[in-house]
Amino acid sequence: MQYWLMKSEPGEYSIDDLKRDQVEPWDGVRNYQARNMMRDDMKKGDLAFMYHSNCEEIGIVGVMTIARESYADYTAFDQENKHYDPKSDPDNPRWFMVDVRYKRKLKRTISLAELRQHQELDGLQLLKRGNRLSVMPVSKQHWDFILSLE
Repeated sequence: MQYWLMKSEPGEYSIDDLKRDQVEPWDGVRNYQARNMMRDDMKKGDLAFMYHSNCEEIGIVGVMTIARESYADYTAFDQENKHYDPKSDPDNPRWFMVDVRYKRKLKRTISLAELRQHQELDGLQLLKRGNRLSVMPVSKQHWDFILSLE
């Protein structure tokens, strides 16, 4: 099993939305490195943190399970969708997505500021300068430590 962190903007899709929907495609990833991790490394049953970004309280808010391994991100083919990519071809897709399943909401948001205070999280990709990835791996040690902060 692998562990992940996936960023979401609560104005677009939040942990409460996932709790309501239970299973949802994680679409719209338009970064090649993040796409490659979703396409090549994420497996059904892996666990992921949902991380709210671009909001008042930025931080880790919940736990999800990867419910379906990668498949073509169909939003790239829909001209009406904001994630449309005219260079993506259904016969040779450029972008991929996975389905995530709600597992639980954390007892509290573990903020980015709080995460930065713990040297036990040295090496956590989220905390590296200039990290703009929306999908990133989390080590088992970091995963367990973050859950201990809850």
